[in-house]
Amino acid sequence: MTGTGVARTVIGIIGNFISACLFLSPIPTFQKIIKAKSVQEYKPHPYVATVLNCAMWSFYGMPFVTSDDILVLTINGAGFVLEIIYVTIFIIYSNWATRKKIYIALTIEAVFFAVVVAITILALPTLHGRAMLVGLISIVFNIIMYISPLSVMKRVIKTKSVKYMPLALSVASFSNGVIWTIYALLKFDPYLLIPNGLGAISGAVQLILYAWFYRTTNWEEEYERSSVQMSESTP
Repeated sequence: MTGTGVARTVIGIIGNFISACLFLSPIPTFQKIIKAKSVQEYKPHPYVATVLNCAMWSFYGMPFVTSDDILVLTINGAGFVLEIIYVTIFIIYSNWATRKKIYIALTIEAVFFAVVVAITILALPTLHGRAMLVGLISIVFNIIMYISPLSVMKRVIKTKSVKYMPLALSVASFSNGVIWTIYALLKFDPYLLIPNGLGAISGAVQLILYAWFYRTTNWEEEYERSSVQMSESTP
């Protein structure tokens, strides 16, 4: 293994750790849900969307789609399992109307994923073609998932308060974007570079907003239950 290969492996392992922290960050939310035996005002949409996102990036990391991206597979495979657990908890503690929507969304995702897998394996014989198809689709889903942090940033600017934008999550999102951007640059991979570069920029903007509006935040007000849930920037 070359020096670049070793560096990429080390960076990928660090990226796995940071991404794992992001995937585990919703645990307190689900502890509240289980304790209350109700999803309350929390929304399942980010977790349902992340199921497909993790599935796509796991597929991207498969040896028959891309070479030398096993670390992309490991973290997104773990993320997929966690997101399935989160969604299952939502199903258990939701009313029938919400469960029905989740079932429909998961069915659509499963069919879409199956179609992508079939086309990739049966119609695209080369790694280049497979990586391009799966990579482009994964980029689109990543960009869509950035809508959630944008809504939080809009709220920060409007209220001049960072109360509902946790600093730890912003730091983790920024770090995650940076580390996977470096990973993508060491063995140039545009499909990993674009979404994680955008993730790094998004995280940087969040940190700038936090520094800018920290002093104008009224920390004495009672915290309301936030229904805003920021999505995980994964590779």
